[in-house]
Amino acid sequence: MNAEVLVVGAGPVGLTLAVDLGRRGVRCALIEKKPAPEFLPKMERCNARTMEIYRRMGVADRIRAAGLDRNVPMDVYIALAMNEPPLLRLPYPSVAEAQAQIAASNDGSMPREPYQLISQYTLEPLLKREAERLPSVTVRYGHEFLRLSQDADGVSATVRDPDGRTIEMRAQYIVGCDGGASAVRRQLGIHLQGEGNLLRLHQGLYYAPDLFDRIPIGDGPGKGRHYHIADAQSTFLIMQDSTKHWTLHAVVEKPEEMAAQFERTIGIAVPYEMLYVGEWKQNLLLADRYGDGRVFLAGDSAHLVIPTGGLGMNTGVGDAIDLSWKLHATLRRWGGPNLLRSYGVERRQVGERAVGASRYASTGRRRWRSEFRPNIRDATPEGRATREHLARVANVEQRKTNEMIGAELGYRYVGSPIIRDEPGGPEHLFRDYVPTTWPGARLPHVWLEEGRSVHDAIGDGYTLLRLGRSDADSGGLERAMRARNAPFTVLTIDAEAPRDVYGCDLILVRPDLHVVWRGQTPPGDPDQLAALVTGN
Repeated sequence: MNAEVLVVGAGPVGLTLAVDLGRRGVRCALIEKKPAPEFLPKMERCNARTMEIYRRMGVADRIRAAGLDRNVPMDVYIALAMNEPPLLRLPYPSVAEAQAQIAASNDGSMPREPYQLISQYTLEPLLKREAERLPSVTVRYGHEFLRLSQDADGVSATVRDPDGRTIEMRAQYIVGCDGGASAVRRQLGIHLQGEGNLLRLHQGLYYAPDLFDRIPIGDGPGKGRHYHIADAQSTFLIMQDSTKHWTLHAVVEKPEEMAAQFERTIGIAVPYEMLYVGEWKQNLLLADRYGDGRVFLAGDSAHLVIPTGGLGMNTGVGDAIDLSWKLHATLRRWGGPNLLRSYGVERRQVGERAVGASRYASTGRRRWRSEFRPNIRDATPEGRATREHLARVANVEQRKTNEMIGAELGYRYVGSPIIRDEPGGPEHLFRDYVPTTWPGARLPHVWLEEGRSVHDAIGDGYTLLRLGRSDADSGGLERAMRARNAPFTVLTIDAEAPRDVYGCDLILVRPDLHVVWRGQTPPGDPDQLAALVTGN
């Protein structure tokens, strides 16, 4: 079997890459050693930037329809158990409320799409169906990657099929999206560096169809997405997208203890079935390199983070989109050699920041958990003081996990060989997002009219935004881009709001909505700029 791109691993990252390559017409083969998607708890939320990406891929509405109902609260609780008054409630908007906030804002500070709670076991089959719908994508489950070799013309992969036979697959490029134990990464001799095995927890998946409707926490309905239990076992309950399935994380000695731990956590008698128990380790690890030659790494094969802040799978989706358009451009011969070289430069720094943000968030969580004392349940002045102190600390520290909009939207590529950089640049922030069009940054979302964003007006190629009724001549850049056969559009926007937010008359945006150049007048060297941004 021959393909232009072979993707190894059909988790959300590999599937996203395959779907985006397929919609661009790239012949793509996707292989996965599992016989089918598994009903196992892993990621549970697509963040705002990921949903913006899925909107551009045309799948956001299907993801929302499959995920948590838009009206369900997203609040976070810290409690002794779910049947006791909470020590702390952190309110967060439902998807419906977040959509209303976005609709009412036009200062660039909000994403085009809010987050969506959706379990990985729901997302994977959905993306699998999308991939299988595309004529240029071949999906093969039950196919295990064994080894590879590469030469000047392409890459060969040896694969074991469901019958145990070894077959050879040939592609121009291979992308390893095969997780933290990546066989592709091991083949390349690339190592993960950082902090490994920081904490071992068990995770259980439970079917409890009545629990959501019967949550007794607090004076109100007590419905939310996360329930942190103030104990010595780091207990943490997560509502899954159906509201009928729940995952529990806790430090216990044996898997059998997870049933009793679930019962203690919910504190009320409801029918339930424990569907799965497994062990997992917290890691903060980053690959030395994001590829070698014609082989690239994306997702958990390149970075492993503690899932505080939701920066694991979501960072991987960013990897996939960065790589997808660059592979397409290179295969269609309008992208120069620096295009694929830029992938590691750009995405490894984002991976490093995701590791840092995850460390920041998990340190905050450990900080408030360290205030646990055995007397926390005591009906004494000392017990009350312990509860109140823990809640005060958690009100600061737990927010570091749940408020990561800067890490989600504000990452900016620095030192990229395909971006016309400017000296200096805004600070990278984890928790706050400040809209900017500084080269390397994601173009802020601004409404053009009700229901239509600047993002929606930008296609899959390069776009020169001409703003503020500018009459600047874009002909030189347009001719230079078309001479390289690069997809290029000029978008003239007369509305004042985008110009006020963006701060420049002219902004050149690449296919993934990141700014590559900006100015008040046309570039003095359009040929040189065109060569730079297309990787030549």
